[in-house]
Amino acid sequence: MIPLRTNKNLQRCRWICASVAVALTLSYCSPLNASEVPKVKASKGSQTSQPEDIYTSRKLLYEKISTVTQIPWYRLAAIDQYERTLTKAHPTDRAHLPRLTAVFMPPPTWSGALNPDQSDTNPLSISIFSGLGRDGTGDQIADANNDIDVLYSIANHLLHYGQSKNDFNIALWEYYNNSRAVQRIQQFSKLYEKFTPSELNGHAFPLPLSSVYSYRSTWGTGRNWGGFRIHEGTDLFADYGVPVRSTRYGVVEMKGWNAFGGWRIGIRDINNHYHYYAHLQGFEKRIEVGDLVTAGQVIGYVGSSGYGKPGTQGKFPPHLHYGIYRDSGLVEWSFDPYPLLHQWEQAERKALKHARKNG
Repeated sequence: MIPLRTNKNLQRCRWICASVAVALTLSYCSPLNASEVPKVKASKGSQTSQPEDIYTSRKLLYEKISTVTQIPWYRLAAIDQYERTLTKAHPTDRAHLPRLTAVFMPPPTWSGALNPDQSDTNPLSISIFSGLGRDGTGDQIADANNDIDVLYSIANHLLHYGQSKNDFNIALWEYYNNSRAVQRIQQFSKLYEKFTPSELNGHAFPLPLSSVYSYRSTWGTGRNWGGFRIHEGTDLFADYGVPVRSTRYGVVEMKGWNAFGGWRIGIRDINNHYHYYAHLQGFEKRIEVGDLVTAGQVIGYVGSSGYGKPGTQGKFPPHLHYGIYRDSGLVEWSFDPYPLLHQWEQAERKALKHARKNG
């Protein structure tokens, strides 16, 4: 009688099959030539000069790696974008030469924790020491700062776990050991699959410009209800029932009651910013957690809910509390949304004026 394989044996067989599949694919598909990838040149200071078609260039790179590994391009794009947000939050710890991609693997991850040469670029010795670094260009060098090698290496890691959505989530957990990272990359993947990068950079003012409203910078002022705390947002005063619109393309991450914010909704955008809309009178009926929303889409209505148990209303004048939080990978912190609100308001007014003039 043939004994049943254990889960561990099944996983080992899966890994072997995935590796063989990649090897066979590489034998028929030429690796992406480094000359096909536009270079990102450094400029004075810490800024970089990037080509105008940088999103197109990245998409080309994702698709090339996807062709070789069969990992959907939008999953690679989601990981790369998440890594980009981490680099923005931790520029010193994750410093690397300017390049198209942002995936950062520290030496122990790339070369192997027990590898005596932490700057190793030999694919064979890196593999022996269980490093994740791989050669994606076919030059027999695994370069941690080469766009192709880096993306191919992260795709190779994903292949060890399989191709399904659940396999993808497991691979992310094994790599990051952080449930927040898994959730963010899942969200980004959905956004890239549905929208184009140019769409994902769209924005809108949270209230219709045709409505009567007023606002000023109120971030950092004191609040007393529920204990002393600072105001982590901007209050936009308007009448009951005025539509509240999503300021960015994103994923609905939270919806429901909060003792401080009342009926509130939270949306995560592609830059890993959490947009918080509070004190609502109610939600747009079709909006649910996990939904994708577009900039300018109605998500709720101005109210005066909050400062008490579910349903509490009228403890302050009707207004929208709007806040933005940046995710550093482990924690989130708020920053003043007023400059962005003013910028989005002016941009929308200008666009409307231009449309009337040419319409």
